[in-house]
Amino acid sequence: MKHFKYIAILLLSAAYNAAFAQSTADNNYIKVITERSNKIVTGAGITDSVKFKKVRDIVVAQYNDLNTVYEARKTKVNDIKAQMPDDKNGANAKIALIDTDVVKQVKVLHTAYISKLNNVLTADELDKIKDGMTYRIYPITYTAYQDEIPNLTEEQKSKIKGWLLEARENAIDAESSEKKHAWFGKFKGRINNYLSAQGYDMKKEGEEWQKRIKERQATKQ
Repeated sequence: MKHFKYIAILLLSAAYNAAFAQSTADNNYIKVITERSNKIVTGAGITDSVKFKKVRDIVVAQYNDLNTVYEARKTKVNDIKAQMPDDKNGANAKIALIDTDVVKQVKVLHTAYISKLNNVLTADELDKIKDGMTYRIYPITYTAYQDEIPNLTEEQKSKIKGWLLEARENAIDAESSEKKHAWFGKFKGRINNYLSAQGYDMKKEGEEWQKRIKERQATKQ
């Protein structure tokens, strides 16, 4: 009887420790995304304390909700791989179904998130929140293209801007810095192909641009 009690105590202790560890991990993650969200909202120039907190909480909730979706995906994928170690094709088929569902969930979260922000932010503030969540890659890259090719037409600028904004909209929901950058990389490839088709020698344009940058730096020094 004592033996069974001892086992029960061990099981309860293990369960408690696991729950405590998970709680600590969750609390640490909330702290990280709260600090990140504070910086993003500060960068958007929101100074009203009530509005600041409201927007910050919306951003924190979005990061947390996205993390829940991606962590659940990770668990399901690991389970499938463990259950089907010798059936790679079968496992990949099941993972593809999971990924399709993840895309749907993320799309729903994205739509609700932007709607919540639209209710409390101006268009300019919302733009800055989006840039803050994506390391300002859109404005930096758009400016770089115009600097690299000064004679871009208005139509070409509009195309570039549209693709970069589309990249940003997708990158907002990406689960990591690497994947956020990957979205922009994908659309930059599309932009470069478009500009090449428009008659620009992108290699030459890049080389000339680097020369101009070095000349500017030399002038400043």
